[in-house]
Amino acid sequence: MRMFVSVSHRALAVLGAALIAGCASGPKSPAPLPGRDGPAAEIPADLARVPDAEPRVEPIRSGGPNKPYEVLGRSYTPLARDVPLREKGLASWYGRKFHGRKTASGEIYDMHAMTAAHKTMPLPSYARVRNPANGREIIVRVNDRGPFVAGRIIDLSYTAALKLDLLRGVAPVEVERLRFDEIRSGAWRRDGPPRPVEPAPAEVAVAPPAIELPRTPDTAEAGDGGPPAATPPARGFWVQLGAFRERGGAEDFQQRVAVELDWLAPRMAVFSDAPLFRLQAGPYASRDEAQGAAQRVREALQLVPVIVERR
Repeated sequence: MRMFVSVSHRALAVLGAALIAGCASGPKSPAPLPGRDGPAAEIPADLARVPDAEPRVEPIRSGGPNKPYEVLGRSYTPLARDVPLREKGLASWYGRKFHGRKTASGEIYDMHAMTAAHKTMPLPSYARVRNPANGREIIVRVNDRGPFVAGRIIDLSYTAALKLDLLRGVAPVEVERLRFDEIRSGAWRRDGPPRPVEPAPAEVAVAPPAIELPRTPDTAEAGDGGPPAATPPARGFWVQLGAFRERGGAEDFQQRVAVELDWLAPRMAVFSDAPLFRLQAGPYASRDEAQGAAQRVREALQLVPVIVERR
């Protein structure tokens, strides 16, 4: 299926808005509903209890949604075989704007089901998606194409994002496609009982006074092998981009943000505040200056940063 090879300027503008909001459906699908994407007007109860997709061996279709295609001048070649695929990157979600419309596979998108979109994974596929910030994992059925936004690797349904605690915006995830042999043998199942779902940590307005700073020649002598010193943070206002239970999650997100927002990269640092690791950018001399930076981050990444004052 060769997608969007030649479009008018007007159609390209509509397509671009649709792709930024979420995933792209097939070329015969009507334009997405006007307005911004988001949750349904009436959210069904107990969505957090919706079971994960149950993996089963489904033949990989030759052609159709697995043919090479092109979107916005960039070519993509989907995998056409049962091969492993593991990725780390940013996840987003799409909702009511595409609810009830056809996906790239021809199926109807249900924002309340456990599905996802991927640019090159064979359709259909099953994948494990993990949020490294809180350890939550889900299994989704991949039946659509997208997201076509730089840095993002998967578009989740509303319910899938809810179960991972990702509804507040894009965030780093780990994605692993489940192979047929894993599905047949049941090896895809995790040993032991499912991981309990814990509430997301609450954000705070003022950070504690002591923080672990990244190791630099100013904070430790080269080659001494000792741990980085706990040093008071610089005073001023900081823009908090996220709080993570694992340092690796914070550092991975820092790298992803640096790719998309090079102007913010020199200001970012990961601070240790047990039991969390906080990714923050600063310091800024005034709250207004910090809010200006937070607004730029919000518009670029669809995040909701928190302004933290350090005294």
